[in-house]
Amino acid sequence: MAELVGCFAAGHAPNIARMWETMDRKERAWLDEKFSEFAKRVKASRPDVLIIHSTDHWCNFFLDNIPAFCIGIGDEHEGPPEPFMKPVFPYETLKGHAGLGKHILEHAFASEFDPSYSMQLKLDHGMVVPVWQVHFETIPAIVPVYLNLVEKPFTTPLRCIKWGHMLRDAIESFPENIRVAVIGTGGMSHSIGETTMGWVDEAFDHACIELFRTASDEELGAKMDEMLKVTGNGGAEMRNWLCAHGAAGGKGFDLIGYTPMPSMLIGCGLAEWRLSS
Repeated sequence: MAELVGCFAAGHAPNIARMWETMDRKERAWLDEKFSEFAKRVKASRPDVLIIHSTDHWCNFFLDNIPAFCIGIGDEHEGPPEPFMKPVFPYETLKGHAGLGKHILEHAFASEFDPSYSMQLKLDHGMVVPVWQVHFETIPAIVPVYLNLVEKPFTTPLRCIKWGHMLRDAIESFPENIRVAVIGTGGMSHSIGETTMGWVDEAFDHACIELFRTASDEELGAKMDEMLKVTGNGGAEMRNWLCAHGAAGGKGFDLIGYTPMPSMLIGCGLAEWRLSS
């Protein structure tokens, strides 16, 4: 049977890639240190497959078709289409895992979720910035899960936690002997295309960190729902973290690092959920 071997989260700001060679040296040193620790932990889990949750940044979907959840079930995915990703992540294609993707899809339907699915997805910066920063010798197969977090209405935070619980059940019922890690990307606070663009809501970020450490599923879902109404629009991406949190059983949160980083337009956070044996 498949085994869940790790749950992780990390920011995916495009400026991390776009400005990697030109950013402030202190910020580059902080990112190097924290992403190196993130990479060490992800590699230590020895995943055969990564299930990555992210936001589609208008690369696969637009206003005529925006699924709340979309699972990539192809054997192969297209690499990031953004020109700024090419110098740091020059992959035209990335390996998928159709078997696991289809199993998750069928398990989701049986668990009263109704995701869409696609055999052809482009994995934009939101999916691959954390993958790039791990510096795998061989990138594991990827099952991408895109959430709509760019155009309201959004699925509720509690629903994302429950998605994570469903996902763990799906992983552990998959008959193939593989090691699977779940990653939530994006966040923390940021504001894009709004009058508050560039605002890092540190109070929101620290409140999220504390809730991940201490709150029940119901408390986390309810408080996150209220907090997301009054922070920048990019905070919606914390739903990706909630999916990883749910997969980890709602416990074991371990912050790798957090700092406000206005030049990247985000509160930059990285985390792991320590899985109980």
